[in-house]
Amino acid sequence: MSDIQIDCAFDSGNIEVLSTDGASARLALRKDHMSEFRQWFHFRVSGAAGRELELKIADLNASAYPGGWTDYDACVSEDRAYWGRASSTFDKDEDGGTLTISYASDSDIAYFAYFAPYSMERHHDLVAESALCEGVSYRRLGTTLDGQPVDCLEMGEGDKQVWLYARQHPGETQAEWWMEGALECLTDPADPVGRSLRQKCSLHIVPNCNPDGSRRGHLRTNAVGTNLNREWESPSAEKSPEVLCIRDAMDETGVDFAMDVHGDEAIPAVFLAGFEGIAGLKDEQQADYLRYRSILERRTPDFQTALGYGITPPGKAKLTMSTTQLAHRFGCCSMTLEMPFKDNRDLPDPEQGWSPERCKLLARECLASLAEWLEIN
Repeated sequence: MSDIQIDCAFDSGNIEVLSTDGASARLALRKDHMSEFRQWFHFRVSGAAGRELELKIADLNASAYPGGWTDYDACVSEDRAYWGRASSTFDKDEDGGTLTISYASDSDIAYFAYFAPYSMERHHDLVAESALCEGVSYRRLGTTLDGQPVDCLEMGEGDKQVWLYARQHPGETQAEWWMEGALECLTDPADPVGRSLRQKCSLHIVPNCNPDGSRRGHLRTNAVGTNLNREWESPSAEKSPEVLCIRDAMDETGVDFAMDVHGDEAIPAVFLAGFEGIAGLKDEQQADYLRYRSILERRTPDFQTALGYGITPPGKAKLTMSTTQLAHRFGCCSMTLEMPFKDNRDLPDPEQGWSPERCKLLARECLASLAEWLEIN
C-alpha cells in the first residue's frame, strides 16, 4: 500500500514532513518567520481511508510551550466543519519530545490542527456579513506589512466605549471563534443581550489583530516575527503597524472597557488576567475588574478563577502588553480572556475538548456579563 501524503500549502498551514512509511509519518513544526516561536500546526493527510494513522511530531521539548503537550489531544476533521479530537500521547524522552497522534479515518482526507483553524476566508465572510447588518459600520484601521487590512466593526449608540479585540497571537484561533459568537449576538436584532449593549455602549470590534501571522501559519507573531502583545507601549510602522493603528483608534474614542481574547497552551481552563501591577492602580478600577470576573463566574460553568496566571506585584506591570497599557493609559477596566487548547478540566468533553462551539457560547456569556456589569456602572 502506498505511503500517505501530507500537505500544508494553504491558509494557516504549518508542518515539515521528515519521512513517511505507509500510514505513519515523522513530522516537525515550522518556526514563525523571523522568530523562534513554534507550536502551531495545521496539515492535511491524504490516502488515509480505512487506515490507522500514526503521526509523530518530534522535537517538541524545544517548542514555545512544552507544557502544552501533556494531556493534549490534536484536533481533527474530515469535512473541515466539525472538529473532533484524535487520541494523542506525549513522550518527552522520544526524539526530543514527541507527540504521537493516532487516528482511523473514514475519509481519504483528514485535516489535523493544534486547534480548529479560523481561515482568512472565513474572517472576510464574518466581516462582510457583519457589515451588512443594520446599525453596523465598517472601519479599515490600517494595513499590515503583507498589505492586508486591519478590520474594525463598530455599532451602538451609548456613551460607554467598549473595545473587543482578538488574535494578536494568530495560532490562538479560539479567539476568532469567540469573535464570531460575539458578533452573532451583537448583530441579532432579536437578541436581548445585543440590543441592551448597543443601547448602552459604542462597540469597536477587531476580530483579527494579526492577519499576516494567521495566513502564514504562525503561532505568535506577525510577518516580521513581532509579538504584537509586547508592542503596546511604543508600536511602530516598521515592526507592529497592526498595534499602532488599533491604539491610535483607541486614542480617538477613549476606552471604558476592553477585552483582549486569547488562548493558553498549558492551562486546561478558561480564565481572566487583569492589570493589578500597574502604577497608580485605582481601587475602583480593580473593583470593577473583580466584579466583572465574579459575574462571569456565576453565569457560566465554563469559567473559573482557581487556575490562571500569578498576580503581578504593584508597579511591576509590563506596559508593553495591551491589557496593562490600556488600564494605565485610559484608567479603564481592561482584561485578557484566555481559553484552553486542551479540554476544560472542570467540564470535559471527550469528543471535542474545548471547541469552536464552546468559544462562541462563551462569547455570549461574556457579553451578557458585560450588560449586567454596566447596570451598576
